[in-house]
Amino acid sequence: MTGKEILHKMKEKVQEKVGLNPSNNAESGKGKSKMSKNITHGYHLVKGKANHPMEDYVFAEFKQVNGSELGLFAIFDGHLSHVIPDYLKANLFNNILNEPDFWTEPENAIRKAYRLTDTNILEQAIDLGKGGSTAVTAILINCQKLVIANVGDSRAVISKNGVAKQLSVDHEPASERESIENRGGFVSNFPGDVAPVDAIKGIKDARSAAKHLTEEAVKRNSKDDISIIVVKF
Repeated sequence: MTGKEILHKMKEKVQEKVGLNPSNNAESGKGKSKMSKNITHGYHLVKGKANHPMEDYVFAEFKQVNGSELGLFAIFDGHLSHVIPDYLKANLFNNILNEPDFWTEPENAIRKAYRLTDTNILEQAIDLGKGGSTAVTAILINCQKLVIANVGDSRAVISKNGVAKQLSVDHEPASERESIENRGGFVSNFPGDVAPVDAIKGIKDARSAAKHLTEEAVKRNSKDDISIIVVKF
């Protein structure tokens, strides 16, 4: 996997609880695998120009579980409230890892955990209030297997030598509206733009690459808050 980079990009709000510095409206972080010195991650979040609170959440860490290493990466894009992305950050990965078949059939376990988490949110709608969130997750298992999942227009992209390939499928509001509304949800649209993956070709540091992508998106007149995680292989 040497030379590949996984990039998770999402437009929309950034929440203070991830450590946002109010003085410059930006927040960064980085980490690395204990299993492979070549695998690192970095993230960068920037508040956009829209007049609303920041409600993005980033989850990025390497974790030792049952003698194995998991790279857990996610961005949750909140709508109307930080409550749902906060709930996802606290529960989604736990639900995934608690699925009995996670280690043998991770793809199936992730699907079931996404459904379970969605059901739990809907069942607690009165307490959680009006709002929602998109999500994109990436789980790297022992530096060998990568599993991607997403809900909404959160996006995962893989790049090799500056050539990008989208790994997730955006769930566009127009095509998903009926299904969402039939389940008691709602659809809202927020315009924005993100930079292409080839913009970070040649940048070796994962956090610097994430920061550069946010800067490119701002230059392209994105009005929304921008959250990016780069995982470099």
